[in-house]
Amino acid sequence: VDGAGKKQNLVRLKRIEGQIRGIHKMVDDERYCIDIVTQIDAVDQALRGVARELVKNHLRHCARNALAGDEPQQTEFIDELVDVLVRHRA
Repeated sequence: VDGAGKKQNLVRLKRIEGQIRGIHKMVDDERYCIDIVTQIDAVDQALRGVARELVKNHLRHCARNALAGDEPQQTEFIDELVDVLVRHRA
């Protein structure tokens, strides 16, 4: 990850950390369940955003190197990427 991307991801993760603490407090305070689920969904979307940025960075940097390599290296990279995309339904 480049310096700016790393910094942006760390800021996002810090924000998500705060959201998780907020959810913990909501549960402890016995807040309305739908409000809690709504906050959980917001965290899920935020994490997906971080994952999306990491995959983009991977494609920009690692993919170029892997696809410039020999055929077994290319195949391994493509298989790894397909597995990640399918697992995360990107």
